[in-house]
Amino acid sequence: MRKTNLVKYNRGFTLLELMITIAVIGIISSIAYPSYIDNISRANRSEAQRELLRLASLQEQYFIDHREYTADMTKLGAAADPYITDSGLYSIDTTVVGITYTLVATAKGRQITADSSCLTLSVTDTGKKTAASTHCWE
Repeated sequence: MRKTNLVKYNRGFTLLELMITIAVIGIISSIAYPSYIDNISRANRSEAQRELLRLASLQEQYFIDHREYTADMTKLGAAADPYITDSGLYSIDTTVVGITYTLVATAKGRQITADSSCLTLSVTDTGKKTAASTHCWE
């Protein structure tokens, strides 16, 4: 009697298994990607917040030294007027009216589309922080 090999070994994946795997990866990606973009835009926004507060502190130091605020960002140590943040995603400028000032950070480039609800952030000489939405300064 002849022995036959009854066990057949399959190697590889079936098309159905491959399609299920691709579908699962697609579902996970559709959930994770928007969350990732939100985290990146919030991190970029924190750079603008940090720079606004740093420049506000420099405005106060300038006021102590000269008894007036300045509208020229280069007098505060910035490279240019308006000041562009290190990432290049925000432009910061100041408006001086009498003995008050308002520093405004305006989104640029890809930050405009990634963080459309917080296009401008501002801080005044009294420390009042304003933005288009309440979650922008959280």
